[in-house]
Order: sequence, then structure tokens, then C-alpha cells
Amino acid sequence: MEFRLLGSVAVVTENGDFAPGPVKRCSLLAMLLLRPNTAVSVDQLTAALWEDEPPTHFKTVLQGHVSRLRALLADHGAREYGVELTTQGTAYELQMPESLVDAHRFEELVALSRVQRRPADTVRMLREALACWQGPALTGTVRSGPLEAAAGGLEDLRLASVEALAEAYGQLGEHGRAAAVLRTEAVAHPLRESLAAALMLALGRSGRQSDAINWYHRTRRLLADELGVDPGDALTEAYAVLLRAADPAPLPARTAAEPATGPAAGPAAGSATGTATGTAAGAAGGSPAGPAAGTAEAAGSTAGPAAGAVEDATPSAAGPVDGHTPGPGTAAAAATPTPAADAAPQPAFPPGPPSGPLSGPASAPPYVPQPVPQSVPAAGHLVPPHADPPVPQLLPRPPRGFTGRDPELAALGRAVTATDAPVCLITGAAGVGKTAFALHWAHQHGAAFPDGRLFADLRGFSDTPAPDAGTVLREFLLALGVAPQRVPETTAARGALFRTLTDGRRLLVVLDNARSSEQVRPLLPGGDHCVTLVTSRDRLGGLIASDAARPLPLAHLPAADAEALLASVLGEDRIAAEPEAAARLAGLCDGLPLALRVTAARLAQRPQWTLGAMAHELADEHGRLALLDVEDTGVSAALHLTVQQLPEPAARMFRAIGLHTGSDLDRFAASALAGTTPAQAGADLDRLAAAHLLTESVPGRWTPHDLVRLYARHLAPQADPEGLRRLLDHYLFTGLAADAAAEPGSQPCYALPADARRPAATREFDDRAAALAWYAAERPALEGAVAAAAALGLHDRAWRLALVQWPLMLWRITDGWTPLLEAGLASAEHEGDLDAQSRTRALLGWILHEEGRDPEALVHLEAAPELAARAGDAISEAIACVNLAAVLDSTGDSVRAGELMTRAVALADSTGHPATQVLALQHLAQYCLRTGAHEAALAHTLRATELVSPHAVVGRAQLRILRGEALAGLGRTAEAADEFRQATAASEAAGFTQGSERAARLLSLLAAKR
Repeated sequence: MEFRLLGSVAVVTENGDFAPGPVKRCSLLAMLLLRPNTAVSVDQLTAALWEDEPPTHFKTVLQGHVSRLRALLADHGAREYGVELTTQGTAYELQMPESLVDAHRFEELVALSRVQRRPADTVRMLREALACWQGPALTGTVRSGPLEAAAGGLEDLRLASVEALAEAYGQLGEHGRAAAVLRTEAVAHPLRESLAAALMLALGRSGRQSDAINWYHRTRRLLADELGVDPGDALTEAYAVLLRAADPAPLPARTAAEPATGPAAGPAAGSATGTATGTAAGAAGGSPAGPAAGTAEAAGSTAGPAAGAVEDATPSAAGPVDGHTPGPGTAAAAATPTPAADAAPQPAFPPGPPSGPLSGPASAPPYVPQPVPQSVPAAGHLVPPHADPPVPQLLPRPPRGFTGRDPELAALGRAVTATDAPVCLITGAAGVGKTAFALHWAHQHGAAFPDGRLFADLRGFSDTPAPDAGTVLREFLLALGVAPQRVPETTAARGALFRTLTDGRRLLVVLDNARSSEQVRPLLPGGDHCVTLVTSRDRLGGLIASDAARPLPLAHLPAADAEALLASVLGEDRIAAEPEAAARLAGLCDGLPLALRVTAARLAQRPQWTLGAMAHELADEHGRLALLDVEDTGVSAALHLTVQQLPEPAARMFRAIGLHTGSDLDRFAASALAGTTPAQAGADLDRLAAAHLLTESVPGRWTPHDLVRLYARHLAPQADPEGLRRLLDHYLFTGLAADAAAEPGSQPCYALPADARRPAATREFDDRAAALAWYAAERPALEGAVAAAAALGLHDRAWRLALVQWPLMLWRITDGWTPLLEAGLASAEHEGDLDAQSRTRALLGWILHEEGRDPEALVHLEAAPELAARAGDAISEAIACVNLAAVLDSTGDSVRAGELMTRAVALADSTGHPATQVLALQHLAQYCLRTGAHEAALAHTLRATELVSPHAVVGRAQLRILRGEALAGLGRTAEAADEFRQATAASEAAGFTQGSERAARLLSLLAAKR
């Protein structure tokens, strides 16, 4: 368990991140985290939770939030991490290890960076520190004085750390990187003189002296226009250095924790320069930590657009490594003056190259829902009694740099209040910004949905197969607090439970990228108080007819909004300098946000280019841009201009991604595709993310938007033709490593082909959970790899890649594995590999049996033992006999089942392979229990226990349960009860829920019979 302050306030657990509840409860947690192990008084909490006068019964409300927060922490095992919310008289204290707070870790890393002797170590520390940031500090809390002052202090420390990082880059001679880091922040904070001075010197050292001098004049004009002051000493000295020296000397070093000086860092009360210091915790608690004026504005503003961002893309959950934001504890709380009304906003969390104002719907009315009557929780047996229902927050982060759409946002606000249970259908062409529009509205109105917000990418217009309704509903039910073992097996039952749980709740459901009305209908929530947003390239007339969906089409941006989007990336000055060229650019891009952003990204990265030159270059592609309404043609033209400007390693990586068989990838898969090391692949992926060709959808996994992926595949013929084969071999090697971690002691499910090439590095898995998580993340890519291998005639790879996921198949037995295994069987038959056919048929038959398709299952299972015998593989034959016997026994042929079980044990004993022996003995013991042969069953379990691996915790627990059943059948009830108790404890420790529940049930039955 960890806690996040540097971004949306959240509790981070092994099962995912979750917000503690409504805004005030988030604010309560934030106040306590800002001052861990310190009593925070009711008065201080009241000042933070209510911006104005608190309600009459505010103490009762506060006590309620404390109670709910305490229960929430207890439900997630907080005490195991040393976390406890205590009452101290008229105050509350969150007792905890401070290292669990991301802001504390950030400050520790910043402090460590100051004592490093080598600049490279300083860079490493500061990069790691800044990577702690996930967004503006204390996002999702009340906009009250104490919290905004705390957020401002954290923001100031972040900026100081960015400046220190740039200084360290400069000491390494990497002046271009220093300039890149500083430019991002200088654009976002144009009145911070220390940033401007450092950027000028970095530009000068990197050979861009004219740009450096231009930046000085730009800042000087801003200071005069906005504040009516002249440049301070730092800016003046930097300018003088640029004028008198070809190699500018560095400014005096400043530690990362020292606040900047000058108008942006000084008091708001009229002084042009000065500093304000204090702690973020002190500011939050009400102690005088420096002037608060302006701090809230700096910390609370929304980040501007990242150059080239794909507006229709799902935003990444994690930001860039460099240039991001600070934490509590001893953070300097420098106050920043509020800019004038016509000044550019100063985003607290700028995402990348030059960014600008966030254009919001000033005229759009807020969505104010009607009160929901209190209702009795439905399906209460699915969640722990007396526990608050979870508040799921599955939305990706807000889209950055959202521009325009005021009429459409207002129309959406009206649509969601026009009827009960509204379904709003957002439609438009590819790249028009449907996803960004829906997410922008959803984040704007988060407070209107106190029971949570769900999100699913339906991948309706994607090369990656769309998730079926059952898969989406399973994720929704888990987010709503249903225990995994309680999720129904059938899609219809899952849908019914979802509608029951959402009845009476005020919930937002966003269904993104839908292909058809049929894909959407099973996912609609129940009750009158839920709002559903659906985005699609199709009009989905069927959904309008059947569910009264209200269509909201998004057209291309009008000329004024298109030019505003360009200005949000490039800056107003650059647009004003070439108004006609800007208008021509907007026209050539036909107002398509994706084309506009990619074009603007290229211009932002090449400040020496004129808009007119760019318009001239785009005009050469006019024949293709005229077809913008036909899917992605114009986008390809714009992407071409971006990709050709990438460094060659990044461009090579982009082309290689076109060969990938899934929707997202990690650095190991990227390494195989591009033929490089994982470290270099990670750097290339970061570079592509900086160019907004990829997003880091979850930490360590990168995703291209649908249109970008299409363009990458268009370039795939130019990629290394061996890239796909390297990817297939990467999955073969990594799959064996995952198998070994998921099922210790088991026989590898295949031997590697003789010509398989070992990848540069293979991912390591710490435990079973890590291996299963990898299988789940890579499942679409592995399924695609099977098809790709077969298409290339590499059938020896195809059947292996189909089998390699067997641990996940057994864990999620009814998740629709049959088509994959049928494809694997076809490749095994094409190869004439008898052992591969036996293994595949044995697994396929078992899965068909679990799906209730016994006649089909027996076709495969009857053939599997003979195929293994002909191949001369006794282990495969033993496994095939076990699976066939189990299915025969379930269909009533117990005599033949017993014969096959006995044969399986003999075959396993002949191999001397313990895991296979244990498997056969375990199934034979189960057979004996069903036939009343308790003595024999006990003997088999005792022998299996001697053979089972000490690391096979689940297997040992299963054997204990069987041994307990055998002992109970023999009347040895005390020994049986002991076995069941030990099995329950072992299963719970291993997370084997099915085993713990079975052992506990048997123990209860045993006690009832005494």
C-alpha cells in the first residue's frame, strides 16, 4: 500500500489505484498525508474541507468522513503496512511510515541529489524524483486556502528540481537536453525569471544564441506588460553573458530546494522580487508558510497540450520522466502572482514541448444531477457487510490542451439532464477528438458522480480484436467491488448483476470506440441515475432506436478553433506573426484535431521554421489532405512529416512497431522488434512518446493510437524483415520463463525450436502473480503472434505460442480459449508433430469439457493418449490419460476412468518426473474418494506429498484438502479437521481463494456432523 499526493490523491494497492471517495474525503486524506504522524486539529481540517462557511453540523460530517476513511483503510489491510488513523483528543493523526507517501520519496530523492558528487548521479536522482509525479499535486481535493497553498509549495519545489536537473545536464555537456527540459517549464511559467535565465544560457551553450537572445526579449516584454517591472538580476546577468561570451558561463548554482527569485517567486503584494519559504505541510495546516496569493493558480491549473498529442487517443496514465512535479514535507511554498486576465495561464503540470492555455467551455452550463434517493445496496452478499461500496475511478487522465467545443459541451450538458438514465452518443470521423471530448466532460463533472466513473475501450475500429461483453463486464464488476470468485460465468448473468449493482447509484459509464449497437447494449447500466457516454465512428442508429440514445455529432473544428489549437501548442506570438499562414495551415488540415496537433508538434520542435514554409510543405500533399473525411488519409500525410524528423533509432523503432501483433507492448517486445537492447528500446519508446506517437497507457507499456498504429503498419515494409521473427522467438523464451514462475516444477510445455534465437534480454518474473499478470497483458499480442506465425509458415512457432499460455488458461478456464488452441492444433498437424498434437488436444479437450461441451471434448481427449504414445513421450501420455479419465468419470464411465487413472500413475512413475507423478496421484486420489476407497485415497495423497515441490504452495494445499477428505471418510475426524485448517491457512496465504473456501466449507461440514 502506498499513497499518492503528486497527482490525483489516491491509495495505491497491488490491485490498482483507487480514490478514497468524494472530494472532501480525498481532501481529508490529503491533509493527513501532508502531516503524517502529526495530530491535525478539527479546526485545521474544517478550514481545508470547506472553502466558505462550513455547514451547521460540520463536525458530524467530518466524523463521518473519518469513519469511512478508517474503514476503507482497514478493508485494504492498512495495518499490515503500519498505517492507522487514530483520534487524538480533538485532532486526528495518520500514523504511518512516511516512505509510503510519494511526496516524501520525492523529497528524499531531491535531498540525495544535492549531495551527489557526479553530475550523472544527480541527473539519475532527479529524474527518478520527478518521475514520482502523475499530475498536478493534490488533484481532486477542495480548492481551499490550506490545500492550495500546500499544492503551490509542492509545485515550486518541482520547478526548482527541474532547474537543478537542467544544471546537471549542463555539467555533463548535454546542453540540448537541458534546454529541452527548461523550455517546457519556461513556456508554462513565462514570468519565472530563473527558468528563463537558465534556458537562455542552455540555448546559448547549445549553439542557439539567437534563440537565447530572443527568449530574453520575450520575457522582458512579458514582465513589462504583465507586471510593469524590469528584468531582475538573474535575467539581466544571463543576457549580459550571452552578449559578451561565445561560451556562456553558468549562473551560480542553486540547490533544488531553494525557491526561485523574481516576480514569479515573490510575494503577491506588490513586490517585484523576493522569496517566500515554508513547508507544504505547514501551509496545509494553516501555519504561516509564505504568501498564498497566486499559489493556487499555479498549482491548480490544467496542463496545456503536449505537442502533437492525438486528441482522439486515450491519454496516458503516466507523464514524461523529465519536467514533472514535487511533494510535501519540507517543500518550499513559494507564492506566484496571479496573472492578469489576458495573460497565458501557467499550467502546473506541462506535459512536453511548448504548451499553452487550456481552452474550456466558458459558456457550457455545469451538469448538476438530481439527488439520488437512498437505496438498499443490491446484491449485498457479493461485498463484505457494513463496508462502503467501492467508488471506481477507471477514467484515463484528462486530455491535455483540450480546445474549443463549447457548443458541443453545452449540448452534452443539456442532453444528460434531459431524461433519466441518458445514453449520449458522441460520433464523428477518425481523429476528430471523440475520446478527448468525452474524457474532458467526464473529468469536468467528476463531482456529479459520487459513486464512480467506469471506462472501457471497446476497440471497435482497431486491428486488435475487440473485447467481448463478458470481459468488459467482468472488469466493471471487479471495479464495483465484486470478489473475483463471485463474478458469474455467463455474459448474461454478468450483465444482470452489473445492472443490479448500478441501480440506485449515480455513476458515469464511458464506452469508447464502439463498433456497433450490439456491442454497447449489454454494457448499459441499470437505474435512472447513471449517465452513459458512447463514442463511435459509426452513427449507431440501432442504439438510437432501441435505447433512445441522444446523438451528438462532432464535426471538424471551425477555423477559429483550429487556429486556437495551433496557438495552444505554438504560442500566440508565433500565430500572430503569421496570421495568414496560420489560417492556411488550419484550412489544409481541414480542422481535424489529430492533423493539427501533429503539424503543430513538428513546428514546435523546429522553432526556426516559419508557418508559411510548413503550409507550403503541406500543400504538396493537398491531394491526400483533401480526403480527410476518408478515415486516416490526411493523418498519414501529417504523420509522415513527424516521423521523418525523428532521430533514426526512434524512426526505426516506429517502423518496427508496425510489425507488432498486439495493441500495446513493453520494452522487451520492442527490443525484439527493433533488434536492440531493452534499455535502448526504452529510450526509443520514450522518444516516440515525447513526439506523441505513443502513450504510456500503464507504467512500462506503450500504446499507439489506432490511427498512428495504422500508419506504423503502413511503414512496416520498410522495417527490418527479421523483426517479426525476433518477436516470435522473444515470446517463446519469455513464455518459458513465465511458465516456470507460474507453475514451479512443471515440465516445460515445449522444447525450443532448433533455430530459435535468444533475445538480447528476457524478462524475469519474481513469482506466480507477476507471470500471470504478464500473460494477461500480452494475451492479445500472443494470439496475434500465433496467427502471424502461421501466416509466415512458421508453424513450429505457432503451436508453441498457442500452448504457452496454459497457466493463464487454467486460471481463467472459461475465457474463450478454444479458437486459439484450435489454431495451434492446426499448426501442430501441419508440422506433423505428434507430441504437439497430443499436448494441444489434451488441453483443448479439458477446456471444452469446462465449457460444457463434453462430446467435442472427448473427440480430442480420446486421440491425445495414442498420439503421445506414438511420439514416445510418456509425460504427455500420462497427462492425456488424466484429462481423459477425469472427463469420462464426470460423464458416468467410472470403470474406464479408473483404468486410465491407474495407467497415468504408472506412466508418470516410469518417467520419474515428480510434477507429473503428483498430478496423476492427485487425480487418482480424487477418483478413489468418489468411489469410497478412502484408504487408497489417503495412500495416494501421502505419496504425492512426498513428491510435490516445496514451492508448489497451491498443489500442497490441494493435497491437504484431499487428505482431509480421506481421513474424514475413515472416521479420523480430528486429523481431518487439522488438515482442513492447515489447508485453509496455506490457501489464504497463497491467494488461492478457491482452495481456502473449499477447505473452510469441508471443515464446517465436518464440525456439523460431530
